[in-house]
Amino acid sequence: MQKLQLFISGTRVDLFKDESVSITQTIQNIRDIAKIFTEFTQTFTVPASKTNNILFRHYYNYNLENTFDARNKVAAEIQLNNIPFKKGFVRLEGVDLKKNKPYGYRITFFGETVNLKDLLGDDQLSALDLSAEDTDYNSTNIRGGLLSTAPPLITPLITHTRQLYYDTSKTGNGNLPYVNSTNANGVFWNDLKFALRLHEIILAIQTKYSITFSNDFFNTTNATWYNLYLWLHRKKGDVEPAQQVSMQFSTVTGFSLNSSPPATTTNPGNGVNISSTYTTYPNGILGFNISFIPTTANTNYTLRIFRNGSQVFQRQDVQNTQLITDSDFTLASGTYTFSVGSTDTVTFGSGNIRFEINGYLGGIDDFSQTGWTDEWRSTSQTITGTTFQFRINEQIPKMKVIDFLTGIFRMFNLTAFVNESGTIVVQKLDDFYAASSTSYTIDEYVDVKTSKVDVALPFKEIQFSYKGLGSFLAKQFEQLENTGWGTIDFQGDSSFDGPTETYKVELPFEHFQYQRLVNAQTAANTDIQWGWSVNDNQEAYYGSPLIFYAIHQSSATAISVKIAETSNISTNAYWIPSNSRAIASATSTDNIHFNLETNEFTGGSTFTGTLFENCYKTYIQDVFNNARRLTKVKAKLPLKIIYNLKLNDKISLNNRNYRINSIKTNLITGDSNLELLNIV
Repeated sequence: MQKLQLFISGTRVDLFKDESVSITQTIQNIRDIAKIFTEFTQTFTVPASKTNNILFRHYYNYNLENTFDARNKVAAEIQLNNIPFKKGFVRLEGVDLKKNKPYGYRITFFGETVNLKDLLGDDQLSALDLSAEDTDYNSTNIRGGLLSTAPPLITPLITHTRQLYYDTSKTGNGNLPYVNSTNANGVFWNDLKFALRLHEIILAIQTKYSITFSNDFFNTTNATWYNLYLWLHRKKGDVEPAQQVSMQFSTVTGFSLNSSPPATTTNPGNGVNISSTYTTYPNGILGFNISFIPTTANTNYTLRIFRNGSQVFQRQDVQNTQLITDSDFTLASGTYTFSVGSTDTVTFGSGNIRFEINGYLGGIDDFSQTGWTDEWRSTSQTITGTTFQFRINEQIPKMKVIDFLTGIFRMFNLTAFVNESGTIVVQKLDDFYAASSTSYTIDEYVDVKTSKVDVALPFKEIQFSYKGLGSFLAKQFEQLENTGWGTIDFQGDSSFDGPTETYKVELPFEHFQYQRLVNAQTAANTDIQWGWSVNDNQEAYYGSPLIFYAIHQSSATAISVKIAETSNISTNAYWIPSNSRAIASATSTDNIHFNLETNEFTGGSTFTGTLFENCYKTYIQDVFNNARRLTKVKAKLPLKIIYNLKLNDKISLNNRNYRINSIKTNLITGDSNLELLNIV
């Protein structure tokens, strides 16, 4: 018997003597391959003791104003025999009453990785601070994005509407051969948009949510990851509708906090972070006001307020000082950012955009009131202008942060767990299993009276695909080949007819088929590869967020870039989009197809490093192996195994080695139900 101790927010919780507390652990379950799991307990009950009543603030009494907030999980730790075992979070499920008196609090313990989803919530990618890459959208910067060799922000040869071609015998828009500076040939600079390195998004997620990912996968030396980009395509067609070009908005950058006690929040960069702490105060917020104080008098401007990247308030065509209060919109927790726009130049001096919140704190016992004021002021000057600025948070595709991360994890079959230092360790599943050489022999602890050996295969087939396959060339491929571009339906030995269910692993991204251009006059290949964002009717196409490899071509086939209707320039350096990491398989065979497809640039099938081959094959082939079994046993494990066991450790039973599919353990008795997969 172990002594179980539970601490919530540093307070030791009283437990029932006979309460059973079980914890389930699994990192990748054969029944649900694409999901990342975390350890959790079944709901259990703790007594309504004096200590627990104070901890949960008499939650059963809804008349109390400063009660426990059951909407949020709180930090917790489980100890076994005074030794830390698991850190995580506890959620209050409810209170049991007997004879109208509190008897017990029902709670559930979750492992640390579950908090990642809570932290990210429904925030969009646009809520991230990526403003360091904001730039003017003009021909100079678009061309600079073609030429630069390795910046976070590039200009890939992907057009949002116009078709590109290469024909040295013809002249016209979209025809790329350079003739002279006034010839009509070329790609219009505003037919192109910028793209952002995915790694910058990961860094912004870490900064905003104060988390740290390990560098096992997310690192600058892992070219399979680091060379991936996201096309900044928020809407189909042009970057901005023509009617909006005359008014350009400037983002307010940088805020400092002046607080009359208590200091309730931190500076998140270019916005104001309103934490949920405010909403837990006894009587909420007394009020707030936001001031816009221009130093340019009597000049029209428009102000906008955003929460987590979504606009919540706008006031148009105003002059001089403007005051926005709680009567204009409802304040909620989140990151607030601000922008101002005008057809003229309007200046807001440093400190002249202000966000002030007023309220009071109430004591838990005596409900005493303490007034407080938090005020943020802009730390730099903000000036509107007539040059359109390409702001990343306004051009990044509409997508939740959690969906972006989930998509990346599924793409590369990544798994995650939190280590002792609080870092979220992110590894490919094969690397995770390879990282442990530890094996535990459990023969002496197993209950030989009851065990099962079940069929391990839960599916007839597994489909690996992308959600976005609607662009012109990808759709054309599907119609001709009767299968999705880059898609694979894996069945292993298709002769079996036991399971009938199909499991789908679908990435929430767009997957283009690209085209290498050939000189229509000579039939010679060029160095140019491009993407075309139109549908099968050749109309501008939005689709899902597009992820691709960017390959920089230097000293390549020269192309013409039109900076005006009758003015163009020549460049022989540019970024081409690709589904493979390199244009030669001798350099790298890595690509982001699931299936082995003909390479668009080489026309060959030597790029064998597909997502399935590199990230899923080992695990999935084992799943479909006829020798694979799911063995279920009961065991009374000693504390030395319960405490040290990792989910990538091996289990030895009857001289056979197994991987852990799942393990459910009673933390007090050590009684465990293990699901084991034999290693084949």
